Amino acid sequence: MSQPLTLEELNKVMEDADLLKSEQQVEDALNSMAVAISERLKDAMPVVYGIMNGGLVTAGRLLPKLNFPLEQGYMHATRYRGETSGSTDLQWQAPPSIDMTDRTVLIVDDIFDEGNTLCEVVRQCKQQGAKEVITAVLVNKVHDRKNTDLCIDFIGMDVEDRYVFGCGMDYRGFWRNAPGIYAVKGL
Repeated sequence: MSQPLTLEELNKVMEDADLLKSEQQVEDALNSMAVAISERLKDAMPVVYGIMNGGLVTAGRLLPKLNFPLEQGYMHATRYRGETSGSTDLQWQAPPSIDMTDRTVLIVDDIFDEGNTLCEVVRQCKQQGAKEVITAVLVNKVHDRKNTDLCIDFIGMDVEDRYVFGCGMDYRGFWRNAPGIYAVKGL
């Protein structure tokens, strides 16, 4: 486990970070996603899960823009546990809260990096009887290390292959609240 960060260290990370996507660019991406998702799911009455913690911010900003009835559930799956790289095993801190048998399920997350966590969440939803599982992520990190078993249905925007934070994505547990998308200097 890493040493705890100080306020000064966290502020320095933000001060030195590169802004990759502005708050307005994020808002525009969310609006575009909402239109496309609303068109696809307008008759589905889906259950929507934002994957905690990162997906909380994306879901919180996206759901009010969706123009159809939906039921919101809660789940928390992670591989990172406050670190900057993930372990290989998925940890369920809270399993899905609403029965998804014969339902359309929309999974909302902050980022599609390698896709291992999201792939496992989709697999679990199908195992629990979901009729179909649709995925939406705010950010797609562009690189060639993706889990090829997963295709994302809705992507807000692409970012370069760097350590990013803001809009739900964190730097060692902090800065999920940053309104834009930032990259850590040197990472």
